[in-house]
Amino acid sequence: MAPPIMLLLLLASFLIPTQTQFQVEAKDQAFTSIVISQKGLDFLKELLVTEAVSSIIPLQVPQIKKSMRVPFLGSVYMVVSNITIYGIDVGSSYIKLGDDGIAIIASETTCNLSMNWYYSYSTWVAPVEVSDEGSASVKVEGVEVGLTLGLGIQEGTLKLSLKDCGCHVKEISIKLDGGASWFYQGMINAFEEQIGSAVENSITKKLKDGIVKLDSVLQALPKEIPLDDDTYLNATFVNDPVLSNSSIGFEINGLFTARRKPSVSEYHNKDSKALVACSDPSKMLGIALDEAVFNSVAATYFDAEFMQWTVDKIPDQSFLNTAGWRFVIPQLYKKYPNHDMNLNISLSSPPVIKISEHNIGAIIYADLIIDVLDENSVIPVACISLVIRASSSVKLSGNNLAGSMKVDDFSMSLKWSNIGNLRMYLIQPVVWTVIQTVFVPYVNSHLGKGIPLPIVHGFTVQNGELLCSGSRIMVCSDVTYEPSDSNNLNGFLQSLSKYTPAT
Repeated sequence: MAPPIMLLLLLASFLIPTQTQFQVEAKDQAFTSIVISQKGLDFLKELLVTEAVSSIIPLQVPQIKKSMRVPFLGSVYMVVSNITIYGIDVGSSYIKLGDDGIAIIASETTCNLSMNWYYSYSTWVAPVEVSDEGSASVKVEGVEVGLTLGLGIQEGTLKLSLKDCGCHVKEISIKLDGGASWFYQGMINAFEEQIGSAVENSITKKLKDGIVKLDSVLQALPKEIPLDDDTYLNATFVNDPVLSNSSIGFEINGLFTARRKPSVSEYHNKDSKALVACSDPSKMLGIALDEAVFNSVAATYFDAEFMQWTVDKIPDQSFLNTAGWRFVIPQLYKKYPNHDMNLNISLSSPPVIKISEHNIGAIIYADLIIDVLDENSVIPVACISLVIRASSSVKLSGNNLAGSMKVDDFSMSLKWSNIGNLRMYLIQPVVWTVIQTVFVPYVNSHLGKGIPLPIVHGFTVQNGELLCSGSRIMVCSDVTYEPSDSNNLNGFLQSLSKYTPAT
């Protein structure tokens, strides 16, 4: 019924927040902190109840046989078969969180059943067997279901365990159809207790089977979420979940790593963070990303040698001919008059990203190499080292965390030259123009695409806000859900285990 599906929200829990403060005491390295709040649980509960019911019904209940001796009639044999729960109406349900685990209660639930009945008896008066049969509709009311679940971490994935499970039927009514049903109604009512017990056992067994299935899906969740063909997010869970009376807290590694070779850059030093909280308690979803996550993206792309490009077109194309530099670097024009040029820009080390309460700053170390094109050859003539200090802004773009940067200032020095000494104060305005018209738009074109938030397929952030605090970024948002190619539970489970990154 509905309750086992509540735990699917844990599968969707690569995020969900609350205003509740979440204490982070990492034993291992974790750079993404997650909290599932009561409001988030309630949202997913309402969303998943329908899918839970559709996954359970129709539910077949074992047939029931009964025989008895009745005065003046003799031996009576009764069978109720093909008992099928075809409808479930969940009145109310809730989740209670505590130190012992996750308690899930569903009450005021009604089940509608159909069944076939068969009745026969033989009497001592005459050796004749009398029988009749027909169908019946059954309404089971006041069904209460409860289970307690434990949640832990096993080899980097979530481990679900069933601590307690039970189902209780308060009231049952049977209405016979067919045959001489009016005559047998009183006797068939004797099956009420057995039918109620069979319903309890069937629902309990279904719940237990569902928890086993959920646990297997949790174990199969990917530990690597692709950003592209070369980079993936390390989604390994770290440390045991933290349960309070109003939230469930998780930590994942959260760093991006190259698929083909490990990053050699040092970005995984993490200071302990005391509190993670969304300032707006009305938001359903929140996730804290440590600045190490962003530095890991930068370091991974740097190690993959993606952060270098050749500039052969700029808004003022005259800067790509030595004639445009004749007053800035006269010896360049003298040695290579009217030669076309390229500018090679490459980062000399990974950018360093720092997040503070009021600013997201970046320090970028780059080399600008001036190339002269001489017939079929490319001649490097000088290299200028740049230290660019920039500030960035971030925004939510769908399920991606995107951004843009602007340059605050930069410094430059001559690294080497094949054309003699350069007067840097003359070159600085030209380099500034190149940075503003080429470098910044190029970087922003990539930042605008963003990095995917680790959100399960089908869920979308909505009405989000961002908060920078204590060297990390907190995303606080509501969520919506749109089913993909399947509206049933199996399809939903498959969409979770086959996680695809947001685009």
